[in-house]
Amino acid sequence: MLTKRIIPCLDVKNGETVKGVNFENLKYAGDPVALAKKYSTEGADELVFLDITATNEKRKTIVELVEKVAKEVFIPFTVGGGISDIEDIRQILAAGADKISFNSSAVKNPKIINDCVNYFGSQCIVVAIDAKKIDGEYYVHINAGQKNTGKKLLDWAKEVQERGAGEILLTSMDFDGTQKGFDIDMNALVSNNVNIPVIASGGAGANSAHFVDVFNKTRVDAALAASIFHFNTLPVKQLKEELLAAGIETRKV
Repeated sequence: MLTKRIIPCLDVKNGETVKGVNFENLKYAGDPVALAKKYSTEGADELVFLDITATNEKRKTIVELVEKVAKEVFIPFTVGGGISDIEDIRQILAAGADKISFNSSAVKNPKIINDCVNYFGSQCIVVAIDAKKIDGEYYVHINAGQKNTGKKLLDWAKEVQERGAGEILLTSMDFDGTQKGFDIDMNALVSNNVNIPVIASGGAGANSAHFVDVFNKTRVDAALAASIFHFNTLPVKQLKEELLAAGIETRKV
């Protein structure tokens, strides 16, 4: 049986970890370096670091902070936010990241996916997709969820795969921060129709049943969460133990 991955996410703004609901009302959630070290020690399978305002502020990801985080973790480490060209990726990987994540820049210039896959390899190229349900259809949003692109989610997910991306980080804007559980319909739609790994994001609460549901009812390979880990309402180690009891294998802590 393939093991599932549990991935804490650090949403970073102005050098601090923050968390909101539906991409709004952000509040302080801790020091990103300290949290990264904690999750690495607790047995998280991977870590995602997203500089969430880099695109809207038209600046690059904070490379110095990436370096500090990378020194504290011994698990795969993905970085996203404001990355728009090969030189950006080179700097982020040189700072210690294992993978990079595109979102807005990939939608605006899809060919960048092909170019970066050809240069760095698909194994380190993740495309993040933020989607919201409107009139019964999921649409892709960019610029930290502020702009509806008009692209249908499944069409974009398939294109991302065709262009060579190694993985999709799929976030439900409707469920983000609600802690009511993952968007099963959205995650099933994408994971059932692409062959690359999909990371489910948005909606995890302090209830391992949310993770059991998304793993049992969809084909996602990993589940990402933030609030429940930052505020220690469901520690990584406890979650993994409860998943194992439910028959879901994760990497051993």
